Amino acid sequence: MTTARDIMHAGAECINEDESLLVAARMMRDLDVGSLPICGNDDRLHGIITDRDIVLKCCAEGRNPADMKAQDLANGAPHCVRADADVSQVLRTMQSHRIRRVPVLDDNRLVGMISEADLARHLNEEQIAGFVESVYA
Repeated sequence: MTTARDIMHAGAECINEDESLLVAARMMRDLDVGSLPICGNDDRLHGIITDRDIVLKCCAEGRNPADMKAQDLANGAPHCVRADADVSQVLRTMQSHRIRRVPVLDDNRLVGMISEADLARHLNEEQIAGFVESVYA
């Protein structure tokens, strides 16, 4: 059985909830990623921030990314999967919530992220087509 741990990118770097969106944007640039998990001072996952969030919810609103904090965009608990979840469960979670990336938790701690590119490397063509249809429809 292939699990979330088998296909995830390990060692996902978090942005602290108190850091600015400017710091988040620079981290995304430097790490060459389009999203970052938001972790609190309690070392728990509080949300996910995407480059699109920064553009639409900060810049397009005329707000200064140096003045907004990552926690300002952490809306509700993110959808996650457990590290030992079967790949089919990962796929169902991403499809049902129409998300393109999902954090992977082990003992309630962030251990990695799964993106649509990770799925594409590990799924058959039929599964990929179903994912694309459900998430992008």
